[in-house]
Amino acid sequence: MTAAQLPPVAPEVTATLVEDLSPRLRKRLDGAVAKLGARPAHRDGDTVTIAVDDETELRLHAPGGVVATADAITCGCLLAPACVHRAAAACAAPVADPAPDLADPPAPAAPGSAAHPGEPAAVPHPGEPAAPAPSAAPATTAALDGDPVPESPPEAATEAQRAAADALWSAGAAVLEAGVDGAGAVAQSALLRAAHTARLRHLPRPAGASLSVVTLLRAARAGDPSYRTADLVTALAELLGTAHRVGTASGAELAAVRGRARRPYSPDGSLRLYGLFTETVVTDSGHGGARTWVAGADGRLYTVGDVAPGGVGRALGVADRAVRLGDSALTHRELGRAGLAVSGATVSPDGRLGAGKGVKAVSARGAAWTQQPLAALWETPPSEQAARALRSTSRYADPEGGGSDLLFLDVELLGAVREPGGTCLLALCDGGVPVRLTVADDDPALAHRDNLMLLATAPGTRLRIIGRLVPALHPRLTLLACSHPTGEGTIDLGLDRLRRADLPDPVAPVHIAPPRPGGPGAHSPLHLLERRVDQTVPAGRAALGMLGDVTPDASRLRRAGLPTAAGLLTALCASAGRRERDLFGRLLPADTDGFATHWLAAARYTAAVAESLCTAAWQPAQDDRAAAVSAPAPSR
Repeated sequence: MTAAQLPPVAPEVTATLVEDLSPRLRKRLDGAVAKLGARPAHRDGDTVTIAVDDETELRLHAPGGVVATADAITCGCLLAPACVHRAAAACAAPVADPAPDLADPPAPAAPGSAAHPGEPAAVPHPGEPAAPAPSAAPATTAALDGDPVPESPPEAATEAQRAAADALWSAGAAVLEAGVDGAGAVAQSALLRAAHTARLRHLPRPAGASLSVVTLLRAARAGDPSYRTADLVTALAELLGTAHRVGTASGAELAAVRGRARRPYSPDGSLRLYGLFTETVVTDSGHGGARTWVAGADGRLYTVGDVAPGGVGRALGVADRAVRLGDSALTHRELGRAGLAVSGATVSPDGRLGAGKGVKAVSARGAAWTQQPLAALWETPPSEQAARALRSTSRYADPEGGGSDLLFLDVELLGAVREPGGTCLLALCDGGVPVRLTVADDDPALAHRDNLMLLATAPGTRLRIIGRLVPALHPRLTLLACSHPTGEGTIDLGLDRLRRADLPDPVAPVHIAPPRPGGPGAHSPLHLLERRVDQTVPAGRAALGMLGDVTPDASRLRRAGLPTAAGLLTALCASAGRRERDLFGRLLPADTDGFATHWLAAARYTAAVAESLCTAAWQPAQDDRAAAVSAPAPSR
């Protein structure tokens, strides 16, 4: 049995079942979850049955697809309903998205707004956080997607909200104290209970961060290959950071910290849209589909997506299906090169176009990348584009702050360059900045890898490209689309396959010198602090306290001009190893709150410095082309 075979369980259901267990059964809960995972299960309609043993069955009833009450999980063993099996099943199942009306009661739609029953499910863009999106935008009298907004931002959090935030902080600090190995089902249930309470107190953003932590903890403990420690570091810092700020923020800042329970779609009148490209979307959760990017007459970017369970096969098939937007008959592939005239448009803060009943769309003439209004996207200097994209991809960016993580560059291809993680394509963009172009998805069913390797055989070729920023200490993009090497049309690099006949002859043999490690931060010792921040998550506070003297690392940080990092490193490790004793010499409980505060400061600092170094790496090179390549070889 896998978690994917079980229906999602509401957070409060899991928390209730775990809290109802006796202390003895709580100690056995993690073992029971592991044993239950090895048992066969089968689905019959809305019910999933698990064979606990040859004579006992456990049932999860999920009308509507979600187990919404504790009574919906039943067990046939002699100890039921006080058995460990019910709680184990809830802990093994995915966490259900909380019902939106827990956070805010529905409000009537504003006049002229459209309902959105036909809108596709919101699947995060690559790299986009899954937590509910906050909003710091000016408040209006009513939300257009059922999410009411107060007339003015709240001046301060209520006592109930501060209490809910304190519970979230305590649950997050307990995870840091124990580490992944110690954060079992009981610690996760505390996070789920705190998240449920936070939703009831109108704190959807910190509640969503808490659910993300639970999901990542389960992935880490299950050995999920898609799990990354950096993701859990970010989720924990988001949880602790928002929980802390609830008690100190006010006005618009508090509104942003609280977040929204629903993604609002606001009316945007009539739009004239021009297709840019279509990208394939394949997620670790098994979803697949396509997302088509279009631009308005003012250069603003919008997306039309169709993503649902199905993986890479669905991603390839959806590209040739009609887009979900009005009565348009254009497929995603066609829209990426054509245009649309839309009336009654509704748009989310991140540019997703709604597909409600009131939306009308008809096909229209598109524009080439070299024609206005699309050509304007390539006129912004790369450094300015990178700074804007980084604000969108930042670990702790406001998801409703707008902006895109795409870059539009004119480049000259230089050739393939080997890296520790594989091979990338080196290119030179305006300002003499060498950029590493990587594949967006390595799945062999998609065309990304083959296209990139073929382009690497044509050094000297000039292309107009679209890529997604990869935050790093050197300029780096995942390549999504490019102009055709012959100059005719464009290529969606995940869908269209280039042929060798499409490539021009190289302008001149170009000798590729090993690329510089990357910009101003290439030799920064910031990793000395980042490493300690990351080590805390899997190992817990105690393991960090046993790592020994960090004075040499702190001295190196100071010599590199990072005295704040040195101070944070010293304070973090000192807090991890500090244990006070009472008058009789007995160890007192560790200061989990103090350690969590030091860890949060270090995590947010390293993220901010890394982003600053990434921005600096995109500044125009002083030595121009010589920074990346040697002089062309003489022709023979």
